[in-house]
Amino acid sequence: MSNVNIWLWVLALIIAYLLGNISPSTLLAKAKGIDIHKEGSGNAGTTNALRVMGKKAGVITLVVDVLKGTIAVLIGFLLAGSTGEAWCVLAVFCGHVWPVFYKFKGGKGVATAFGALLGLNPLMALLTLLIVVIAVLISKRMSVGSITGAVVFPFISMFMERDFLYIGIVLAIIILVKHRANIKRLLQGKEPVMSIFEKKKTSDGQED
Repeated sequence: MSNVNIWLWVLALIIAYLLGNISPSTLLAKAKGIDIHKEGSGNAGTTNALRVMGKKAGVITLVVDVLKGTIAVLIGFLLAGSTGEAWCVLAVFCGHVWPVFYKFKGGKGVATAFGALLGLNPLMALLTLLIVVIAVLISKRMSVGSITGAVVFPFISMFMERDFLYIGIVLAIIILVKHRANIKRLLQGKEPVMSIFEKKKTSDGQED
């Protein structure tokens, strides 16, 4: 790799990391006078944005987190080829999870990881998403979907993007570690159901 290519590779990683720092949930919450890190689960991600600020904020957070992942990987490919795009998946993910602009307090990285994988290998990303969605629909808990996706992803990568396997394993481990509190609550039977699955009660106290 020439000196020029090395610098382009480094530039791609820096751009990807900084894109990962963009936190829509933090910005939306701040506009409402809320500190997202002190509300709900304290996580700056889609699920907590949905819980604290409602569906609109949740959707915006999800879309922006996915897009920044995809854009970072595309920039990585343009600047540093296939190797650059692969490493930019990890860089934008780390930028979301540990953002320097927010004192390294970010989200769990699931949506950003999906967006980045979408830029790397759309079929692999969509297959993983399908597994996540099935797990969420069965359990009614986003954390179960995220944990399941993290567990199965290395196996999917092994067959569909073998050169990405080791980076994929690192992503999976970080996601599992970031969900350790969720795993503990699941084992204790205390993990709450997502708000969109909660049944509303009528005025007489019956579930609607």
